[in-house]
Amino acid sequence: MEENRFEVVYKKGMLSGCKIIVDIETGVNYLFAWDGNCGGLTVLVDKDGKPIVTPNIDRSDDDFR
Repeated sequence: MEENRFEVVYKKGMLSGCKIIVDIETGVNYLFAWDGNCGGLTVLVDKDGKPIVTPNIDRSDDDFR
């Protein structure tokens, strides 16, 4: 198992905002949204309700983060 299994690929906001997080092992994308001290996490799905999967993440790319 990877030491850092999850990678943040998008982040917007400070006190309120969202992040897209990718599970490096499965490629599944998650959305974490927060407002103040509350938030929630959900899997991102396509129009058919299937999880969005990012294939083969290049972790060496500086623009990735």
